[in-house]
Amino acid sequence: MAAAPIVVHRPSPTGGRRVTVRRAGRDEILGLAHSDHDLVVFLEGAGILDPELIVDDPVWVEWRGSRAHQWDAA
Repeated sequence: MAAAPIVVHRPSPTGGRRVTVRRAGRDEILGLAHSDHDLVVFLEGAGILDPELIVDDPVWVEWRGSRAHQWDAA
């Protein structure tokens, strides 16, 4: 099985999580999300339709280093 194209990385020491998307074989940083709202905005900006529907789908989004939807500092 291929890895999910969207990765929400582990929480940073100061809070927030880096969000990347894999396109054309390369990882593109979308930004540092501090909330579910930030994540949805980044995904919309990347052209993903209805991102609210995929954030909990492991086929699309991999949450690394902490629970999904946890935004506090590491």
